[in-house]
Amino acid sequence: MWHAPGMTKPQRYAAIAAALTLVGHLIANPHYGFFRDELYFIVCGRHPALGYVDQPPLVPLTAALSQVFGESLFLLRAVAALCAAAAVYASCLLAIELGGGTFAVTLTAIAVALSPVLAAFGAKVSTDSDMLWTWPLAALFAVRAVLRDDGRWWIGAGAALGLAAEAKYSVLLFAAALVAGIALTAQRRWFAKAAFWDGVAVAGALALPSLGWQAAHGFPMIELLRNGQHGKNVVLTPAEFLVQQLLIVGPLFAPVWIAGLVALLRRADLRFLGYAYVLLIAIMIALHAKNYYPAAIYSVLLAAGAVAIERWTRRVPLLQPAIASVAFASGFVLLPLVEPILPAAELPAYMVAIHVHPAASESARQGELPQDFADMHGWRELAAAVVRVYRTAPAGERSGATIVAGNYGEAAAIDVFGAPYGLPHAVSGHNQYYLWGPGSGDGRFVVDVGGDVRADRKLCTRAWVAATVSARYAMPFERDLPIVVCRGLHVPLATLWPRQKMYI
Repeated sequence: MWHAPGMTKPQRYAAIAAALTLVGHLIANPHYGFFRDELYFIVCGRHPALGYVDQPPLVPLTAALSQVFGESLFLLRAVAALCAAAAVYASCLLAIELGGGTFAVTLTAIAVALSPVLAAFGAKVSTDSDMLWTWPLAALFAVRAVLRDDGRWWIGAGAALGLAAEAKYSVLLFAAALVAGIALTAQRRWFAKAAFWDGVAVAGALALPSLGWQAAHGFPMIELLRNGQHGKNVVLTPAEFLVQQLLIVGPLFAPVWIAGLVALLRRADLRFLGYAYVLLIAIMIALHAKNYYPAAIYSVLLAAGAVAIERWTRRVPLLQPAIASVAFASGFVLLPLVEPILPAAELPAYMVAIHVHPAASESARQGELPQDFADMHGWRELAAAVVRVYRTAPAGERSGATIVAGNYGEAAAIDVFGAPYGLPHAVSGHNQYYLWGPGSGDGRFVVDVGGDVRADRKLCTRAWVAATVSARYAMPFERDLPIVVCRGLHVPLATLWPRQKMYI
C-alpha cells in the first residue's frame, strides 16, 4: 500500500478515497451533453464581471476557463470532479479531527461520494459544485479552532466561506446559522477574541466584490428568488421539505447523518455545529428554498455520524465491513439517477425497476428523463436549426440580423454551438442576458426561437415558422420548439426590451 511520509493510516485512506472519487467522476461525468446551466456559465464567463444577475462570478469564470483550448465537456466536468474529490477529502479529514479511524474515514468517503445529492453536485458544473467542498472545509477549520483552541483556524474557516460566497449566495445562510450556533453555546467565548473576527473579516473581504456588484445593480438576485418562489419553483410544506432531506441524501445514508446530528448535539464543545444545521434547515423552510439548497452541510453530519457509528461498533468487528458494504451498494444503485452513466434510452426502465423517480424542484412538466438529464439534450440540434434558418436571410441582411431566445439555456446553446458558424450573439430577456441588452440588429430579419407566430405577426410585416426542433429527451416545453422568422420588425427591439425582462 502507498505510504506518504508523515501521513497516518486514516489520512492515507482519505487521500486514496479522494483520488478514487476523482477518477470515478472523470469517467462517469462527460456523457449526454452540456447541461443548460453549464452553457450559460460558459457564456457568462466569456463576459467577465464581478457578478451576474443570478450568481457570483467564480463558477462562470471557471467554466469559461475550461474551454479556452476549445469546446470540451470532459474538461468542463473535470472541474466538478475535482470539487467532488475535494469534498470527500475535507469530509474525511473532519472525521479524523472528530476522532475517527479508518472505518469512520471509509464510511464518510462512501457516504459523501455516493449520496445522491452530493454525487449530483460532482456530476456537472453548477454553483453547488464549489459548496460541495467549501462547506465541509469551513466546518473542519471551525472544529480545529475549537478542539485545538487555536484561533488561527477561524481565518481558514472565513476564507472557505468567503470563497464559497463567490460561487453561491446560499453560503451566507450557512454562515449566519454557524455564527448563531456559536452564539447559542459556550463557544461564544470566541466572540471576545480577535482571531474570530479576523476570520469574519477575511470572509467579508472575499465576498465583497460580488455583493458589491449586486448592490450596484439593485440586488437582482433577490428579485429573482422572489419570482422563483411565486413561479417555477415547487413550494414545499415544512413536512415535505424535511422528508425530502431524507430522500435526497439517500434513505440508507439518513441513519448516518442523523447519528451525526445527535452526536454533535450531545457534545458540548461541538454543539454549535448541530445547532447550525437545525437553524439552517429552519431558515431554508422559512424562505421556501429548493430541497437541495442546504445539501452541502450533510457532508459534515455524515462525517460526524461515521465517527459515532465507528465507536458503537468497535466491539463487533464484522459489523463495520457489513455496514460499509451496504452503504456502498445503496449508493451505487442510485448513482445512475444522478450520474449520466446509463444510455438515455435505458434510464427510464432502470428507474421503474428500482421504483425510484427523482423529485423535481421546478414546476415544469417532466419528460422521460429526470430534469437534470433532460437539460443535457437537444442543444446542438437547436443551434444547428438556427444556423440553417439564419442562412436563409439575404446576405445583405445577415449582419443586422437578431436571434431572440426564450431563456438563457437556448440563448447560451446558440452562442456556444453557433459561434463557429458565424451566428450573431443571441439576445434574451432571461436573467443576465437581459442586462446585456437587445443587441444592434436592425429589425429586418429576426429569428425568434420558441416564438409565437401569431404574436410575431402583430409585430412584423411577415412572420412564419421556419423550422421546428425536435429532441426526444429534452424537457417537454423544448421538445418541439418552433423557430419563427420575423421580417420587418415594426418597432425597434430596444423599445420593446424593457418588457422582455425575466428574472427567474
